[in-house]
Amino acid sequence: MIYVTERAKEELRRLLNASVDWPGARLRLMDRGRGRLGLGIDIETKDDYILEYNGIKLLIVEPELATNPKQITLDVDDTPDGVELVISEEIVKPSSVTGTVDWVPLVPASLLSKPVISITS
Repeated sequence: MIYVTERAKEELRRLLNASVDWPGARLRLMDRGRGRLGLGIDIETKDDYILEYNGIKLLIVEPELATNPKQITLDVDDTPDGVELVISEEIVKPSSVTGTVDWVPLVPASLLSKPVISITS
């Protein structure tokens, strides 16, 4: 499961606009190895999952991460130098407690025949 906070969506949009000038390229959440997650710039492939926010394809997610049993959270921290994007990963333990959980639906790019799911504020 991948959870992206509203503030993280805004920061990802800012990063995309400021850092990506290659047509069709997007930010990609990827496994950098040795248990480290990170962002890169890449083009989507047919097996990728896509996060769209306010009509913009914002984030590409590798299939292995999108189906990972761990919860991946993208959020921001306020630092003296400004906003910093934070990516965390934790094991989700089954619970007998019921309730609602906010989550970000992702769609495999290969299944898209219509626009991807829009996540709006």
